[in-house]
Amino acid sequence: MRLGSINGLRFKQLKLVILAFFMLFLLWKWEKGTYYDSGILQPDPLVLTRPANSKFVDQHTSSEEDFPSADPLPQSVVKVEKQITGASPPLTVVGYSIDDADEIEMPPLEKKECNYRNGKWVSDNRRPLYSGFGCKQWLSESWSCRLTQRTDFAYEKFRWQPEACEMPEFEASKFLRRMQDKTIAYVGDSLGRQMFQSMMCMVTAGKQMPDVEDVGAEYGFVLAPGAKRPDGWAYRFPSTNTTILYHWSSTLCDLEPLNPSDRATSYAMHLDRPPAFLKNNLHRFHVLILNTGHHWNRGKLRANKWEMYLGGAPNNNRNIAVIWKAKNFTIHSVVKWLDAQLPHHPQLKVFYRSISPRHFFNGDWNTGGRCDNTNPLAKGSGIHLNHSEDTDAEGAVRGTRIKLLDVTALSRLRDEGHISRYSIKATLGVQDCLHWCLPGVPDTWNEILAAQL
Repeated sequence: MRLGSINGLRFKQLKLVILAFFMLFLLWKWEKGTYYDSGILQPDPLVLTRPANSKFVDQHTSSEEDFPSADPLPQSVVKVEKQITGASPPLTVVGYSIDDADEIEMPPLEKKECNYRNGKWVSDNRRPLYSGFGCKQWLSESWSCRLTQRTDFAYEKFRWQPEACEMPEFEASKFLRRMQDKTIAYVGDSLGRQMFQSMMCMVTAGKQMPDVEDVGAEYGFVLAPGAKRPDGWAYRFPSTNTTILYHWSSTLCDLEPLNPSDRATSYAMHLDRPPAFLKNNLHRFHVLILNTGHHWNRGKLRANKWEMYLGGAPNNNRNIAVIWKAKNFTIHSVVKWLDAQLPHHPQLKVFYRSISPRHFFNGDWNTGGRCDNTNPLAKGSGIHLNHSEDTDAEGAVRGTRIKLLDVTALSRLRDEGHISRYSIKATLGVQDCLHWCLPGVPDTWNEILAAQL
């Protein structure tokens, strides 16, 4: 009888030990984040707030340039979807009594770096930052939608609110003081020129500034015989000795005439060389903003008589000859070159601006495609992405000191902000769904730039 009692006691002890081990195992698994409902605790990342049934064709048109035939961005409709990607670490609960709460010093919140890519568009009646009627000194007529027959201007009344931080208000006088004795250079295609004109309007509040000096000749910006416009513009604000300039380089690679004495000559398009303008003037810049993308198609190459060169000779690498790979190769090449130059120019900050999206609905630029929606944010107001939509640009700057000015996704929500059918120089039946009305979306690009300087 006594033996049975002893055995029973040992059996109970054994059960308690096993139960203790099991509880320890459950506690360990809880710490690992396995046994809670990830569907409840996991945040709901929105890739892009767009109706799942919308048809989105992302193509290109322009009232001032030849129409390209290819789109460098994927032509995909991104659906709003809930993604459960795995369990997050368990939430830590700090308990304290109400009576003692005032005496408890809470730990400071960890400062989170501002992610300008993610956020939402919010209505702001203080916008725009300048008048489309007034900024005639710097703004092209064809981009000033206030001078056209357009009657809706709701697109001017929005600002970008980044996620988890406040973007400082742009103040022209404060910005010029910060940029005292500095030169800001935009180098790229016509979307880069829109950004340049936007900045000129922003720092002058769209007002006439007769004291601003035209210093384009110092940078070789002179109108060549037979040209529609010079290769760039440069203006200096004497009060702060601030220079803002733009140089046209639609592909960010060096172009060299094959026969300089022949005006109809073809051009060597050196994919592995930065534009000569950059090499000759880099030491003069303090802020440099680059962009390219919309000129990379066969139509542009044929129209401009550009021939791909690599290593100083015609390109024989069939892999690089594929147009999107040639673009990607060139972007990586110029970024790598700039990154190598930065130690020699400690005053310089370089930004690569991601590609500006094109909005064509129900066709292409030459097949009746339209972007005449006037309802702001019809596709949603906010985005949350863990990577850029411009993967070429993001990949090029990764691991370098060049910063990505990522504007692609936030601009994609603003299809109502394009020039559309209202351009002064528009062709009948063709809408400009590439360029933006100014004031408009490019002002936000400059605000994000200014916030990061």
